[in-house]
Parts: sequence; structure tokens; C-alpha cells
Amino acid sequence: MTTPSGTLPVDDSAVHTVREIAQQPALWREVDRIVTASRESLDAFLNPLVARGDLRVVLTGAGTSAFAGQVLAPALSRRLGRRVDAVPTTDLVADPRGCLAEDLPTLLVSFARSGDSPESVAATALADQVLSEVHHLVITCNEQGRLARAHAQRPESQVLLMPAASNDRGFAMTSSFTCMTLAALLALGGDAYDGIAERLARAAESIIEEGAADRTAGALVDRAPERIVFLGSGPLKGLAAESALKVLELTGGTLMAVPESSLGFRHGPKAVLNERSVAVVYVSNDPYTRQYDHDIVAELRGNLPAGSVVAVSADTGAAGEGADAWPLPGLDDVEDAALALPAVVYAQLIALRASRARGLRPDNPFPSGEVNRVVQGVILHSLNN
Repeated sequence: MTTPSGTLPVDDSAVHTVREIAQQPALWREVDRIVTASRESLDAFLNPLVARGDLRVVLTGAGTSAFAGQVLAPALSRRLGRRVDAVPTTDLVADPRGCLAEDLPTLLVSFARSGDSPESVAATALADQVLSEVHHLVITCNEQGRLARAHAQRPESQVLLMPAASNDRGFAMTSSFTCMTLAALLALGGDAYDGIAERLARAAESIIEEGAADRTAGALVDRAPERIVFLGSGPLKGLAAESALKVLELTGGTLMAVPESSLGFRHGPKAVLNERSVAVVYVSNDPYTRQYDHDIVAELRGNLPAGSVVAVSADTGAAGEGADAWPLPGLDDVEDAALALPAVVYAQLIALRASRARGLRPDNPFPSGEVNRVVQGVILHSLNN
């Protein structure tokens, strides 16, 4: 089956997942067009808010959508010169008075693939209840979702819809994650990110193209690891968390996946390593930060068998050679929040290959329903004033 951005092996167990990984470069170009077409209304909504010195921006979502916020918060905080916090909806719903303890004017940016998870609408409603002034930017892949419909006509809300194809039908979020992350970067970062979508798309196409996936993700999975570690610093720590979740989801929890920061890993989490472990380190483009990433790469290569430690980097010359260095071509000058988008494609491919290696169905790795594509079983409780 030929995909929009290359050729990946596909069978009946992974039709949606393969297509949704491969379609990302094309969808990123579409996201760029969507944000450009919405620029006037976005600026009218966002500019007066961002101009306020006391504004707090809260990036929220559940699971993968929460990790979008973790990737974006450091970059947007620097870009906007405002306080930007990543707060999962799962935290916000469970402890709204703690998460929103300061009654500041707030822009709540909600990420949601379907917008039908119980916490999605509840988080926005609780913010309205707890705060004196809150505005909502909803970034979602589902026009018919509860979250989009709840905010479509509200004057204090703006809904930014992603391409319809990004509403992933596979179990795990892939193109939905990258499209929503890119949309927020473009919408809130302004002209600082002009032209970035095309560059990211070209880099991702080079990763997905025929043969590249076998040389990278396929080769790592062929080592039959028992445990996989993902490490990154700053925005790339959020990427590490998303990467580990993809592996856990698509392998039905049978491959232990652990995320951490490059510095934090030594402080206890390194205990996870054994002789059947592999590690993926996302190397920062920031000259200061990447020193710590290079340090942990060197340390792990001294601890683990040859070929077990991979550095994903836009500067492959400094991270190693051959199979130990996975490239992000043409991106050595972009911010880490943007670098995360093509970098996560490697993790998606690892998860896909590992799922197949275990005889699972990537489109539905939990056939008995222990874990669901749209979360079920959440009871929402009223918050008394």
C-alpha cells in the first residue's frame, strides 16, 4: 500500500495506524494553510490577551494531548514573554482549585483529538467556575465533538479545527498529536514560525521514505528489547513522555517504556536498565542544553551493548555515526518544540514495529477493551463553590 508520504508495510492489523503516521507531512502543510486562513480571527482573539502582562496561559489535554502542552510550554513562554503552564485535564478536573489557585486572567488552550473524553469539557467548565476571567482556545480534530460544539458560539472562545484526516481512527494518537502541536505553535508563535511547516514536513518525509524506517526503527526493534528508555531535555522531555506512551499503547503494555529528562534519568530511573534495554535520546538544538544530552548518550553507550543507544539529532555529526545516529535533516536551527514533530515519527515507527513483532494489531492492541481509544468509565463530580 502506497501512503501519501512514502511506503510503509501495511496489513489488515494496521491500516489506520500506518496511514496516519505516513500522512503527517501532508497534514502539516494543511495545518499551515488552516492557520494562515484563520490568522485574522486568531489575532483578533489572541493579541489583546497576550498584550496583558498578567495573563497566564494554560495548555491542557489528557494523555497525548497533555504531552502536546509539555512540548510547547517552554517555547511559548519564551516567545510570548508570559507565564505558560502545561496542566493535564486529568489534574485540572481532579484538583481545579489547586491547579488554578491564582485567580489570574487565563487563556486556557485545550487540545483534544475527539473532544469527547469526559475531562475535555469538564476542564473548561471548571476553569469558568473557578476563575474570574478565562478565555478558551480549543484545538481539536473533531468538529462534531462535545468540546468543539460547547465552544463554537461562545464570544470568549475560539475553536481551531484541524484537518478531518487528523482525527485518527487508529487506537493511538499520531497525526492528531503532531497537527495540534504545530497548530498551537503557529497560532501563538506568530510570524516567528513562518515557513517551518514545510521544513518539518520534508524532514518527516525523509524518515518515512522507503527503506529509512527499516534502517532505524526496524533495526532497533530487531534487537528484541525488554525495556526502552526515551530521554530528552526541555520541550523534548514532553516528547520523551509521548514516545513512551506510544510504545506502551501499541504493544499493549508488553514492552516497558520509560521517559525521563537527560539529567533526571540518573536520579533513580536509571535503575530500569538491564542488558536487554535500549535507549533513544532526543538531542536538543540548544547549544547549552544539548551538552547534557551528549553526556547521557556517552554514559549510556558505556553501560549498554553496542547499538543499544540511539541519538536522534539534527546534528548527527556530534551524536554519533551510522545506525547509532538518527537524523533530522535540515533542522539544525529550529527550536526544540518544532524539532519534536519529525522526531516523534521515529517513536511512532518503533511502536508500530514493536507491536507487529509481538503479533498484536496496532489499530486495536487491546481487543478485549481494557484500554479504550476514547476514555470510558470516568465519573465527573460537581465542585461546590
